[in-house]
Amino acid sequence: MIHLDAAATSPVRAEVLQAVMPLFTETFGNPASHHEAGESAARALEWGRGLVAEACGVKPGRVVFTSGGTESNALALHGTALARPRGRHVLVSAIEHPSVARAAEQLGEWHGFEVQTVPVLASGLVDPAEVAARLRPDTTLVALMAVNNEVGTVQPVAEVSALARAVGARVHVDAVQAGAWLHLAPLATSADTLSLSGHKLGGLKGAGALVLGRGVSVAPFLDGGGQEGGVRSGTVNVPGAVATGLAVRLAQHDVERFLGGEAPCGAGPGEALAAAVLVGLAAAGVPASLTGDPASRVPGIVSFVFPGVHAESVLLELGRRGVLASSGSACAAGSSEPSEVLTAMGYPAEVAVGALRLSFSPQLPAAELEAAGAAVVDAVLAVHGLGARG
Repeated sequence: MIHLDAAATSPVRAEVLQAVMPLFTETFGNPASHHEAGESAARALEWGRGLVAEACGVKPGRVVFTSGGTESNALALHGTALARPRGRHVLVSAIEHPSVARAAEQLGEWHGFEVQTVPVLASGLVDPAEVAARLRPDTTLVALMAVNNEVGTVQPVAEVSALARAVGARVHVDAVQAGAWLHLAPLATSADTLSLSGHKLGGLKGAGALVLGRGVSVAPFLDGGGQEGGVRSGTVNVPGAVATGLAVRLAQHDVERFLGGEAPCGAGPGEALAAAVLVGLAAAGVPASLTGDPASRVPGIVSFVFPGVHAESVLLELGRRGVLASSGSACAAGSSEPSEVLTAMGYPAEVAVGALRLSFSPQLPAAELEAAGAAVVDAVLAVHGLGARG
């Protein structure tokens, strides 16, 4: 099997498994317990916290461990808005992950905030001018993801952050899809709150982190034992925290090793995969389009639409060819509705239902990527009843 659904999840790294196994069997104490087992667990927890802090360029005390990206996003939006209600106006981009979009809606439904959506260009890019036009003296929060999980477009976080901070608004950055391809420290510098998910980078499912900027406070969801600086009460998932920290460190090392210290947006393996699919289908006279911004897209997320074809049919054909992919966000699995991201980008619903997302890590062998490109072409041809090439 060739796994091209890394944006949904990734296999646990061998180094992570090796690091966390003793935390299940030997160093299994509660980190809040004041005895040898608890103190050993506490040291492991702080080691993991330090790894996230180092990658993001913050002090360890600014890292709060959570159950993953969804909780981090919800905690950031609710916690920031309610802890610092300088106004009742919130801006959210039209292509945010459902966990951000829904949290924003709840601010309106439960607490009376006015939530305004910022539209995107056809490439899925947020125009900073559109944000500037909507910022107000009472804007308390702006949410903008670093990398879109469906089309891979890299957003102008620094520019939007500068605009928001100029009026005194906080900025939340969902960086769940960014860690494998972009440096996290510049994003954290631009953000007041930044969310991470371990299993997207080779950590464990059910674990993530919220990184807080200097001087930023958030109102907690859960009160109780006061763990995680009182921001997130409950016994901390030490194996998950350590796995998240180590996965973040390894992923950031990969950014240096595989990308020479920079993420060449739209270049490298993603560009080669996109070209193979588009050229192969064009030769057969089958329409296909690459979605997202070709000049501002991480190499590891490549998304297509195939007019007249439903993505589920393509996925079935790919499965028969040993390729695992998705039709969009894994959080919308089982839905027959068109992608809200693509419709926000202006694609008609009948085209958006044909979206196919191929996502991979920097470690994927080039031979597997080449084979996957050929499999996509053959799968789409099969759905059109044209048979495989050759």
